Amino acid sequence: MSAKQDPAAPKPAERVGATGQRPDKQDDGPDFKTFFNAWLESHRASLVDSLRRLTKQPIGSFFTSLVMAVALSLPMGLSLLLSNVERLGGSWQRAAQISVYLDLDASAQRSESLREEIAQLPDVEDVRGISREEALDEFQQQTGLGQALRELPENPLPGVIIVTPNVIDKAKLDALRQQLEGLPGVDQAQLDLLWVERLTAILNLGDRFVFGLTVLLVMALLLVVGNTIRLHIENRRAEIEVIKLVGGTDGYVRRPFLYMGALYGLAAGFLAWLLLAFGLDWLNDAVVRLAGLYDSAFALDGVPAGDGFSLVCGAVLLGYVGAWLAVARHLRELAPR
Repeated sequence: MSAKQDPAAPKPAERVGATGQRPDKQDDGPDFKTFFNAWLESHRASLVDSLRRLTKQPIGSFFTSLVMAVALSLPMGLSLLLSNVERLGGSWQRAAQISVYLDLDASAQRSESLREEIAQLPDVEDVRGISREEALDEFQQQTGLGQALRELPENPLPGVIIVTPNVIDKAKLDALRQQLEGLPGVDQAQLDLLWVERLTAILNLGDRFVFGLTVLLVMALLLVVGNTIRLHIENRRAEIEVIKLVGGTDGYVRRPFLYMGALYGLAAGFLAWLLLAFGLDWLNDAVVRLAGLYDSAFALDGVPAGDGFSLVCGAVLLGYVGAWLAVARHLRELAPR
């Protein structure tokens, strides 16, 4: 009689697989493609969930984005206005023009060659020559001393070359003035540095004001986004505690709120772009009418595409950072008790 077979012992067919490998050998687990697809699916689900929750409260979501858009459009709008004002460089640079007075015995040919030489300098935007006769006529018209000037034996006024620089900087303008004064045939080069200092101070003040306002409004945006995300966290506290109870990671809990902050920023960026485009177009009508009174064709530029794209990207980044700060602040409180 044969021995009884142990029921716990594996059968011969179970001991060795069809490929000759033992069944107790562990599998290597999912490959990289499986992990990557799961990661994509998790992010897609978080994005869809965030969109769904925002669309369930359209009015609240819209006004939150509108508040963010107004805060974004203020510094950007001031920066664009400052850039448009700087385009009035012709008028502002005239305040920094250098008057180059020539020697009284300088001939017309020498004056013309000197004007061409000055025009080739790298820091010079424009050069305009005034002959001795033109200077005398202008002086007679402005002073009304035509009869007295006719009594003089010769024209006492020298020829002048008006130099318009392409930069408004005190140090560079003073260096340019000294360079012009050292040219042969030049008697004196005069520059009103007080106007240059005033102009530079105004530009620096505008830049600092825009920078300070930008910092304040960025902080306000982070607070707005953080408070909004905090309210969403409180509404989902029980759900999050359950997720963490069954093993959900902090990254998994944080992800939907990060997408929500980025979506708020995206909507705010496009709204700010629209507000700026509409505001500049509305203001441009008054600017064109005012410039027409001064026989000028000046008009405000719109929002450049590059600046608008940067505005949207910056808004998305601010929304993401604000949401991340809010979730990090409350993540410890979300642990199940």
